[in-house]
Amino acid sequence: MDMRIFQVKSNKALPHTGSILIASPLLYDYHFARSVVLMITHNSEGSMGIVMNKDFRYHISLNQLVPNLETAPLIPVYKGGPVDRSTIFFLHTLPDLEGSFPLGNGLFLNGDFERVQQYILAGNPIEGHIRLFAGYAGWNNTQLQKEINEDSWIIGETCKQHLLEENYRELWQTSMNELGNPYRLWAKYPQYPSCN
Repeated sequence: MDMRIFQVKSNKALPHTGSILIASPLLYDYHFARSVVLMITHNSEGSMGIVMNKDFRYHISLNQLVPNLETAPLIPVYKGGPVDRSTIFFLHTLPDLEGSFPLGNGLFLNGDFERVQQYILAGNPIEGHIRLFAGYAGWNNTQLQKEINEDSWIIGETCKQHLLEENYRELWQTSMNELGNPYRLWAKYPQYPSCN
């Protein structure tokens, strides 16, 4: 048997706007263990992404943060990363939203928040169309590449349905499985091996 299949290695692909970083099952960092990060920018100045599959211990809703939306359906705000948690980012599928940043595959980031509030108050669908995040993940100009070289991250491609429709708790395993073998095997690696 080829024992290399049990060595968790990065695919060493280059991250780009709209790609995802999938944490190695051996990455135990508090903020990034089993995380999936949607890349917003990656260039010589640094990298920025939004963690797609973490929630706050005490759930936060947009309705609590924006008085105008008090009567709207409950809209969760997820933990986008450890940097600047006072800033809200929103991922969406609204191509005509002024000021939004295209990420590819029909996904956009931010834009005119007044229009988003109008969209919500008009009773338009939120599930599968908009997700909100507080904070982001950031790396300096060489830090992310160093972490990829150290096999902390595997690079995948964006799937709009997974990022906006899937239960965030299942996103890491789904993303690993979609890469095929040997990643599919690594997706079964226990989160806390000492508890097995």
